[in-house]
Amino acid sequence: MEEPGHLVDRLEPFLRDYGVVAVTLILALEALGAPLPGESLLIFASVMAARGEISLPALLICAWAGSVVGDSTGYWIGRTLGRAAVVRYGARIGLTAPRFDAVEATFTRYGPATVAFARFVNVLRQLNGVVAGTLGMAWPRFLLFNALGAALWVGLWVLGTFYFSDRMSVIVRLAHHIGIIGAAIVAVALVVALVLLLRGRRCGNHPV
Repeated sequence: MEEPGHLVDRLEPFLRDYGVVAVTLILALEALGAPLPGESLLIFASVMAARGEISLPALLICAWAGSVVGDSTGYWIGRTLGRAAVVRYGARIGLTAPRFDAVEATFTRYGPATVAFARFVNVLRQLNGVVAGTLGMAWPRFLLFNALGAALWVGLWVLGTFYFSDRMSVIVRLAHHIGIIGAAIVAVALVVALVLLLRGRRCGNHPV
């Protein structure tokens, strides 16, 4: 795996030039299956937000919008073209039949909840919208789980990194190595840590 410091060197100039627009575009393209470092970019953008170089509210909104739009576009591509056509033309950017088989098996096992939690797992994150479309999942159900999943994923990584940016190298390693069970554990840990942090600040502002 490339060292976190090297990734920062490569990603920071791009973020400085294009800001949250870059985050929105890359997350949208990654959700369509493009091999882009969406999660790493999101983490580093959060570090920049912690430094005051990017607006935190703008990052949250744009990252969420990019994720939802990307997956929604993938859904309609899958729904319109069908599995055979998507695999045929998508193989050029890595959308191969074996990858589709793996994601479809996950959908079969876990149902619509896959859309929400797929964002924490590589491959699932890139293909869940397209596969949901090829499988014919109802659009309102997909949109609901897609929006909720995007909010959970963006909120946890952005706010978790924002408040714990001094532990960036640990966060990056977790992002690259955890599986679906590990993702759930990290998600719960970040939620608990954020709640405790915010509660501590509130208590500090309102002494008894």
